[in-house]
Amino acid sequence: MAASPERPAQLPELTALPQAHLDWRRDDTDLEAPHSTAFDDVYFSRHDGRAETKHVFIEANDLPRRFADWQASRPFVIGETGFGTGLNMLCAWSCFDRHAPPSARLHLVSTEMFPLTQEDLVRALAIWPDLIARAQRLIEQWPEPITGVHRLWLDERVTLDLHFGDSAERLAHLDGRVDAWFLDGFAPAKNPDMWQPALFEAMARISRPGTTFATFTCAGTVKRGLKAAGFTWRKVSGYGRKREMLAGEITTPLEDDTRRSTPWFIPPAPRPTRHVAVIGAGLAGTSVAAALARRGIRVTLLDRQGPGVGASGNRQGTLYVKLAVQPNLHSRLYLAGLLHSRRWLATLDPERRLWQDCGVLQLAMSDKEATRQARFLGHHRLPKRVVEGVDAKGASQRAGIALDHGGLDYPQAGWVRPAVLCERLATTPGIHLRQAEVVALEAKQTGWSLQLKEGETLSADQVVIATAELANRFVQTAALPLQPIRGQVSTLPMPPGIPKLQRVICAGGYVPPVLDGELTFGATFTPHDTATEMREADHADNLEELERTLPGFVQALRQAGAELDPAKLGGRAAVRAASPDKTPYAGPVPDAKRWQADYASLAKDAKRIPPTPGTHHPGLWISAAHGSRGLASAPLCAELIASRICDEPLPLERELADHLHPGRRIISELIRGN
Repeated sequence: MAASPERPAQLPELTALPQAHLDWRRDDTDLEAPHSTAFDDVYFSRHDGRAETKHVFIEANDLPRRFADWQASRPFVIGETGFGTGLNMLCAWSCFDRHAPPSARLHLVSTEMFPLTQEDLVRALAIWPDLIARAQRLIEQWPEPITGVHRLWLDERVTLDLHFGDSAERLAHLDGRVDAWFLDGFAPAKNPDMWQPALFEAMARISRPGTTFATFTCAGTVKRGLKAAGFTWRKVSGYGRKREMLAGEITTPLEDDTRRSTPWFIPPAPRPTRHVAVIGAGLAGTSVAAALARRGIRVTLLDRQGPGVGASGNRQGTLYVKLAVQPNLHSRLYLAGLLHSRRWLATLDPERRLWQDCGVLQLAMSDKEATRQARFLGHHRLPKRVVEGVDAKGASQRAGIALDHGGLDYPQAGWVRPAVLCERLATTPGIHLRQAEVVALEAKQTGWSLQLKEGETLSADQVVIATAELANRFVQTAALPLQPIRGQVSTLPMPPGIPKLQRVICAGGYVPPVLDGELTFGATFTPHDTATEMREADHADNLEELERTLPGFVQALRQAGAELDPAKLGGRAAVRAASPDKTPYAGPVPDAKRWQADYASLAKDAKRIPPTPGTHHPGLWISAAHGSRGLASAPLCAELIASRICDEPLPLERELADHLHPGRRIISELIRGN
């Protein structure tokens, strides 16, 4: 974890949220409308919820005109307090489609403390048949009720970030800027906990100059809170029986002082970008290339061999995480990554040809591990649909084979075809794939010059390095430590009559369900070894681990005549890369010499923090050190980098983005005096 001289504001607890409790009441047109039993208030007007949304939020923020005039390369950003049924955001999306030019993009950010169940969401939005197609995109990706940021892709131009948790807390940890606010939520008299000064101050810190707001209420506490935070408000005509409402804007947002104790993490200013070169076509590189191409950026994807050839070249890999007993930033990052990857894969490949969310069982093979898992469950209040403790009987039922141990079950995890996935991502429209090796990078006034091994040069506005254990071979990235780790998987043709494995089994290694008649298992873990030839000794180690984990399954293989001879197994060896703290590098590349000079005072006194923003190599980014959990980290890191490049709100909290920052170790080393 990145060291910080001052204890930063803590992220809210990672936990399952209470879901909304509704009753359904019929309006005067005999339509059902959801009503909150906790707040004794409606989610939208029973008279005409859509007309109310149009009047209060769409028209009062002047969105039809602003959408029509939008020419910026970044998206227009709407922030909302209280997602509820999603009606406001669906109406904003519809308005955007009607009025915005084809090149425009829309980014929606909404907070919610009491998420609806998926079933209630379906029922609430069924009232408007013409919104069903849009609502279905929301419903299909509806996340688990866990605190944090959940990114959804509504279509090619519209992104929704759901920030589950208290509105003021969520916005305080948001990294991004907003153009228009939907200040919604249950009435101040019925939900006073939301309408607090902290909410208005958080809004003011992440607003751009000229950001507008609209709200249905005229309550005095709201007017005073808005004014104190710097918003100018005025009364305008309300909707229906409500005579007046508020609208307004902020000319001078509050100073964002959230980086005062960590100025090195201040992100570089956005720069015009039409063309990005991505070096490396493994999972890290192809996912960031696809994320940029979806945003309309032209991408040149370069790899010396081709997509999915290196460590991402296995035919079958595991989408899985192992979380720490005590909640920490590392675990929060990987849980967010696991859930993100699952939504991303479901959107990319709804037919599940490239992946299967069959679930993953992490077995407790010893009393020590069983105790660790029990402590983990005691410290993490997460939905059983995310992780659940099971005994040996329950584990056997879920796995489809007899197991001697229980463990943790991750129902939404599973397996992926990494090599095929990389090939698929590399064909995203807007990506030009080139087989070439980049040997040097040179900064130019308007971008970067890439020196290719063959002697040719290539120009790009910005560059993303994603070359695993080779990522620090460039002069600009040499200060980033990387540890190469060799891993070998083994494969075995399956004889008929073997019990069918229903889940991925993890212990010392992993064993996914059979794919195309072949069992994959492994993998070995050999640090500081970069050789990729197949080794019989490694096959023997994998077989030994397979039998230790699944003795009954291996016995059935022997009885069926399977070739359990290390000399006759197939497989593959590749080199992964890890950072010293086992967290990926994802973000802008720091100018290490400048950081060491600018923050040298930290070596003498960690509280002597210069106000100097961190200097980065302009337009140079990295996604590397994903280790053996790249399927759970690389897609989220790709969204992080693409969001930074395109000046969008980030897909995870500011603290987690800092946790991934490539310069974190420079600061921690200075503080340690190294």
